[in-house]
Amino acid sequence: MSDAPQPRDGAHCEGATLRIHHRIRPQAHERYETWLRQIIEAAGRFPGHQGVHILRPQAQGQDYEIAVRFASEADARRWRESNERRELLAVIQPELAQDERLEILSGIDYWFTPPESGARVPVRWKQWLITTAVIWPLTILVPLLWWPLFRVAPVLETWGLRHGLVAATIVALVVYLVMPRVVRRVSPWLHRR
Repeated sequence: MSDAPQPRDGAHCEGATLRIHHRIRPQAHERYETWLRQIIEAAGRFPGHQGVHILRPQAQGQDYEIAVRFASEADARRWRESNERRELLAVIQPELAQDERLEILSGIDYWFTPPESGARVPVRWKQWLITTAVIWPLTILVPLLWWPLFRVAPVLETWGLRHGLVAATIVALVVYLVMPRVVRRVSPWLHRR
C-alpha cells in the first residue's frame, strides 16, 4: 500500500477525487472486475460520494485508473482510511502486480495530472485551452437538446431552473464522458513543454 497522500493546494473546500492506479497480474482480469464492482458499491454508501470513473486497460493491458469523486477532501479521506476499504483491498492484494498508487486531487486537477509518476503537469494555458474547447460547444448544443422539452413542459423553462438543468447536463457530460477522453487523446501534446 502507498503512504497516505496529501491533498494538493485548494483541496480543503472543493470536491476531491481519489485517483487510484492498480496494475493487476496478467490472469487476474475477471477476479479484479468482480472485486471492482464490490468496492465501487461500498464506496457509494459513504457520505459525500459523487461517482466513479474507470479507465480500463486496452486489450492485454494490466493498468486500471480509477477516479472516485467525493464532495470534500474530508469525505475522500474518510473513505480512504475506512476499515471497509482496507478489508476489500486486502482481498485483492494478491492479484496486484505492484502496490496501489493513490492520491487526492481537487477540482479539475484530476483531468490534467499525468498517470505516470514523474510526468509534468501541463502548463495552465493548455489546461484552459482544452477546457474551453470542451465546454464551448456544449454550451451551444446542450440548450438546443433541452429546447423540445422546455416547449412541452414550460415550467422547466422557468428562469434559473432552465439554467440549472443546462449547467448540470454540461457538467455531467464534461466530467463523465467528454473530458477524460479528450485529455487522453491529446495527452502527448498536453504534457510536452
